[in-house]
Amino acid sequence: MSIYDYWKKYKETGDRDSKEQIIIEYIELVKIIAGRLYVSYNGNVDYDDLVSYGIIGLIDAIEKFDLSKNVKFETYANIRIRGAIVDQMRNLDWIPRSVRQKYKRVEDAVKKLQNIYGDDIKDEYLAEELNVSLEELYEIMNDISGLIVVSLDEFLQNGKKFDISSSYVEINPQDALDKKESERLIKEVIENLPEKEKMVISLYYYSELTYKEIANVLGISESRVSQLHTSAIAKLKIKLKF
Repeated sequence: MSIYDYWKKYKETGDRDSKEQIIIEYIELVKIIAGRLYVSYNGNVDYDDLVSYGIIGLIDAIEKFDLSKNVKFETYANIRIRGAIVDQMRNLDWIPRSVRQKYKRVEDAVKKLQNIYGDDIKDEYLAEELNVSLEELYEIMNDISGLIVVSLDEFLQNGKKFDISSSYVEINPQDALDKKESERLIKEVIENLPEKEKMVISLYYYSELTYKEIANVLGISESRVSQLHTSAIAKLKIKLKF
């Protein structure tokens, strides 16, 4: 039987064996998404736990997916899997207070410097504003990377104004306008980022490359990719107010 046959049988009869085959077919997608988020959480969580949360999202996606819609299941499932992982991690409140404090310092510094330099804030300016060395700045950026990146995921997955799953479900005209405005604003903010930060955002979120792959493309270290990612998201977070 093809995967479509399993889908058809499950949706028509609720056959449990067919559902199991569908789960097996897409379990690799869960592992890929969990792996990418594991990097975002900066090693503060267990990879197997993320996979478990992702499987919950996969099962939810299978239950709610409508075969008659002209949407690839992988696209729909990606949204549900990521959303399930992010929701669970938010409920666990896994971020140490010290990390939140470091982020608040960086956020305040970035806000101040944006009023002077716009989004083109050089690392040296940020280090000086925080009264730390460049090496210490990079350590701070690595420490807070999980908090910042995950907060963007929460905004993209769960924000009422930019629910990327809304392309699948029915939405009212006002929601559609809100979604278009949010998409326009996000693109505008990304476009104004420094070139390397813009490249990292594009390669990570749109091309879905890993940090290692991005490092190879840009000819820099993985830790530098993480720093650029964190810096870019900090600016997005402030501009988009999430």
